[in-house]
Amino acid sequence: MASKNKFLILIFLICLAGAPVGAADVIKDGDELNVRQCVEIALKHHPAVNAATGRIMQSEARIGQARSEYLPKLHLQSGYTRSRPASQSLTGSSDNRYSNTLTLQQTLFDFGKTSAAVDIQKMGKQTAETDFQDTASSVILGVRQAYYSLLKASMSRRVAEETVDQFARHLEVAGIFFETGKASKIDVTSAEVNLSNARLQLISAQNAQLIARAGLNNAMGLSAAPQYSLSEEFHPEAPDISFDEALGLALENRADIKAAILRIEALNRNVDLQKKGYLPVVSGNADYGYSGNDTDMYQSWSAGIFLSFPVFTGLSTKYAVAEARADLSVAQANEEELRQYIRMEVENAWLSGKEAFERVEAGKIIVRQAEEALELADGRYKTGVGNSIELTDAVLKLNSAKLVYINALSDFEISRARLEKAMGEIK
Repeated sequence: MASKNKFLILIFLICLAGAPVGAADVIKDGDELNVRQCVEIALKHHPAVNAATGRIMQSEARIGQARSEYLPKLHLQSGYTRSRPASQSLTGSSDNRYSNTLTLQQTLFDFGKTSAAVDIQKMGKQTAETDFQDTASSVILGVRQAYYSLLKASMSRRVAEETVDQFARHLEVAGIFFETGKASKIDVTSAEVNLSNARLQLISAQNAQLIARAGLNNAMGLSAAPQYSLSEEFHPEAPDISFDEALGLALENRADIKAAILRIEALNRNVDLQKKGYLPVVSGNADYGYSGNDTDMYQSWSAGIFLSFPVFTGLSTKYAVAEARADLSVAQANEEELRQYIRMEVENAWLSGKEAFERVEAGKIIVRQAEEALELADGRYKTGVGNSIELTDAVLKLNSAKLVYINALSDFEISRARLEKAMGEIK
């Protein structure tokens, strides 16, 4: 728990230190970024994190406003009037009167209204801090998803480039075989069609990479960025946590469940605060001032203690208490709904990760088998034993196997990131 608090403080300081700068000042052309660097950039520049930081500052200001009720209130009132009897002519004498009054007011006892209001605002700040942690966690998840999506798109583009190279070599061999009479014109035409289709797939893969790069820029809070590369690769590891363990960590660590509990505590206190509307307030009041005209000035002062009792307020207190209780009931229902959602989120991420890892392991075997099949088909074609259809089929199967494997790798990393987010573990 202490390490998570330290990490929260670190995120908060990173956000405060972040200043609005251009993307070129954050990322240099040709930089190589790992996922942690992308996360740090997002925590400095993402608008959602900056907004969450602002909400913490708002809550601190509300605490100050609530505490201000402990302090005295000092008012200065100054006035001037000029009058003349209506029966006098316009040139008649006028009476100038002046007044200045300094008033000091201090609440002496309010049956805990002010202290309850301060406590509620303190809970509001704690809620804002947990909301900040939840926002930061969501931003981190978004960056990791975008990072691995771009990594998948980059690897898929390389597969498309390899497929173009394979069909280009196939066309070259088919042309030689046709010129020497070892193959018919249909083999050359088929190789040309395959090469054209591979080039179309490469164009799509390149566009998908550009879209994925834009997605990562957006996840980092940057509208645009210079060209950069990714330094990390996929590193799948077998899941080592049970579902029950993952769910227990989620209910213990999740920032949103902590925020929901804090909201319920604050609303409980608010019910008590609204009930205090039936109670009186004891306050002290002191005045000092002087008033008079141009010839005579009089000084005066007064001091006293006052008891203000709400005999009848139009039933406003009754309905304020009813509203506070209804707010509490809504918050309790929302907390239960959140717990159910957390369970579903953890279960989906845990099952998806388990399934993706199994697909990764199977994908390794499929790629190896497809590579062996292509090597055999290529050898058979070059020696005149095989045919172009067999070779084309082997190339396409290898292409498909690699893409399936890459998708499994990406799905596993994203599922792992989702599971860590669902468990409330910020990484």
